[in-house]
Amino acid sequence: MTVYGALDIGGTKIAGALVDDTGTLVARAQRPTPARESTEVLMAAVTSVVDELARHPMWDAQSCFGIASAGPVDTAAGTVSPVNIPAWRRFPLVERVAAHPRMPAGTRPVLVGDAVAMTAAEHWLGAARGFDNALCMVVSTGVGGGLVLDGRLRTGRTGNAGHIGHITVDLHGSVCPCGAPGCVEGLASGTSIAAYAEASGWTPPPGGPATAAEVARSARAGDPRALAAYDRAARALAAAVAATAALVELDLAVVGGGVAQAGDTLFAPLRAHLAGYAVLDFTRGLPVVPALLALDAGLIGAAAAASATPGRSTAIPTRTAEASGRTAAWTA
Repeated sequence: MTVYGALDIGGTKIAGALVDDTGTLVARAQRPTPARESTEVLMAAVTSVVDELARHPMWDAQSCFGIASAGPVDTAAGTVSPVNIPAWRRFPLVERVAAHPRMPAGTRPVLVGDAVAMTAAEHWLGAARGFDNALCMVVSTGVGGGLVLDGRLRTGRTGNAGHIGHITVDLHGSVCPCGAPGCVEGLASGTSIAAYAEASGWTPPPGGPATAAEVARSARAGDPRALAAYDRAARALAAAVAATAALVELDLAVVGGGVAQAGDTLFAPLRAHLAGYAVLDFTRGLPVVPALLALDAGLIGAAAAASATPGRSTAIPTRTAEASGRTAAWTA
């Protein structure tokens, strides 16, 4: 049995796993992320997860090791600077994990952003399985994404290719924290949906939080202000998806993350607006579907991305989509 090692590092949890070549987690470990603590306290939590995995009998059988991290990341340098982990700025995470005393000899961890990991997972086992050209998006507190082109995960020089959240879709929009005006993230993230709804006069239930999930609940009940907030988000996402399709010719767009849990409250206006933006023959009718993987998608995707890296001795098996007739190969 082929086994891949994986870490998934986010603002709330640090998870690790050994993943077999069917995408099943053979072993799993998790610690809370001490996000406001020092650099070394954070790294100690990562080391603790790796320590636990290293005690599993299959640890020494792993063929590669992948790390998915909240971004920005720099895969070429092996560093991470997660927005929600202030102590880590250009932190050499790959070097530090590679130096773990139980890391198998010759194993160099492969770093990817969390949205790219989600893309790898969805292409291997989820909604993008069998499609050669797909955009996968995570719409949550932020908006991220990744690309599969010609059947392969495309990460770009620094690992940030497909970062759709920072495409400008409103030339006169508010300046995003990234510095650009009118970014998708500033219009479509869960935080932005809740803020826009509140500014329009919507209020959460007494004592309840002002979240995108609560806005969605109000939208399903017919609240026009909540519906407008989701329509605005859907329009921004549609514009970005259409632009991406025009650039690289997509077969499919997959949307996951917390905001996607709103279901038709998001997807119905998204598909309607997309029909108005994706009007060229080769973009028209692009399917937009919900992500299929949620639990442990980051770990599965980190394993998939590591296996797909050129120069690896093994790769996740080729998958064929009978319906589309396309072959999605992870072999690099």
